[in-house]
Amino acid sequence: MSATKTKKLGLTSKIIIGMFTGIILGLLLRNLFPESDFVKEYISEGVLNVIGTIFISSLKMLVVPLVFVSLVCGTCSLSEPSKVGRLGGKTIAFYLFTTAIALSMAILVAIAVHPGNASMVTEGMQFDVKQAPSLSDVLINLVPTNPLHAMSEGNMLQIIIFAVIFGFAISHIGERGARVAALFNDLNEVIMRVVTLIMQLAPYGVFALMAKLALTLGMETFGSVVKYFFVVLGVLLIHAFVVYPTLLKVFSGLNPLTFIRKIRDVQLFAFSTASSNATLPVTIETAEHRMGVDNKIASFTLPLGATINMDGTAIMQGVATVFIAQVFGIELTITDYAMVVVTATLASIGTAGVPGVGLIMLAMVLNQVGLPVEGIALIIGVDRLLDMVRTAVNVTGDTVATVVIAKSENEFNEAVFNDTQAGKVAPGFNAQVHAEENKLS
Repeated sequence: MSATKTKKLGLTSKIIIGMFTGIILGLLLRNLFPESDFVKEYISEGVLNVIGTIFISSLKMLVVPLVFVSLVCGTCSLSEPSKVGRLGGKTIAFYLFTTAIALSMAILVAIAVHPGNASMVTEGMQFDVKQAPSLSDVLINLVPTNPLHAMSEGNMLQIIIFAVIFGFAISHIGERGARVAALFNDLNEVIMRVVTLIMQLAPYGVFALMAKLALTLGMETFGSVVKYFFVVLGVLLIHAFVVYPTLLKVFSGLNPLTFIRKIRDVQLFAFSTASSNATLPVTIETAEHRMGVDNKIASFTLPLGATINMDGTAIMQGVATVFIAQVFGIELTITDYAMVVVTATLASIGTAGVPGVGLIMLAMVLNQVGLPVEGIALIIGVDRLLDMVRTAVNVTGDTVATVVIAKSENEFNEAVFNDTQAGKVAPGFNAQVHAEENKLS
């Protein structure tokens, strides 16, 4: 019977089907019942909201234990202090480098296309700017006064710092440390198993999220900022599918097409959830089992990237700065543009732990070059859709950096990367999901 059994769809195919059927359902309900309280209350804010929120919560549930345990495992396997410092230096330098590229490209494209014009209505616009932390506060808050509180609050930078210190201590207490390290390695396997089980919910969660989005976000939202939207979208796609593959080829010599094929699941999850942290379990699993990155590298670079790497947000800031300047008829000098690049690149680390980081960073940039922060109100309407694409770009950058750094540290299995089956069903959560499904059937 198994020989004639129809081949089951892979996880990627199921997610894509869930995404498009969700969009279709949402658009149908929106057009057939445009003013229906029943649809809004019981379908959009009821069933779809419940399913989507449970899916997001189930992913976020794993983030803190996954980051802490995987970082401890990774750090305690790096017994040399110089290796820890070198790995951290390489990772941060790569992330800052790609962020600077993203910003520069966004500004140049926005200047060339000129998405904004002074005829747009700018009177009466308001935007509540949250206060960004100072550099001294950022540095002080890197070290947690209470690690358990940092975990309960989901403060990723503090969790990363504590996990690195904890793992480093484990690697330097001999046999007792080896026993603790073995326990953490076992815990890491258990968490990855939970990831595998949650992945089975992915198509349904994505379906609900996209259906609700299509119900609540109509084309009229674009309004007069449609040109801005497509400029940002175009630069995001260029960065994801041209810049990143080029950097991968230059720094590692690996095949960019193979990478793009294997990163699809991560990009789909990031697009659906609009959260790098929520996507982190999938990103780590993909990097290790489908890309061939050793756990000690992936467990260090990916949580750090999910916290500080914001190339997608940087692109939005670059285009938005030019757009708002054009709308208000303000001329920016080359010095102003250089200041935008420097400020936003450094702010990608400085505001990493602040909620609403993208708009806070943009407000900082606008203040730096003397532009009115009220202009942010113009772009809020389309920011939700762009945020989804930005997140997919961010996780792609995290994974490219991880592969490049693993290759440079000789902690990379190129045979796994080049194995076409590893991108389909063979190692990783796709295979485990199929195994679970076969057991159930």
